[in-house]
Amino acid sequence: MPKGLHNWNFYAVEKFLKKNGFYLNHVRGSHHYFVAVIGGITRQVLVAFHGSQSIKPKTMKSIIVQSGISTEEWLNI
Repeated sequence: MPKGLHNWNFYAVEKFLKKNGFYLNHVRGSHHYFVAVIGGITRQVLVAFHGSQSIKPKTMKSIIVQSGISTEEWLNI
């Protein structure tokens, strides 16, 4: 699993989201939209597909906020 906010790629994010109850809702171009109900709230997370390139830390922070899953769970703290 990636360390910190660095070295996350699309495939690692997709695997983590699916493990936590998200499913692929739709795809528009290179943007994949995942949806789940977290804490009674429907959440939608947008993840851009760029192959195995790393996702930038600032973008990763945005994905974490969109998901509603704590940073500690994402980073395995």
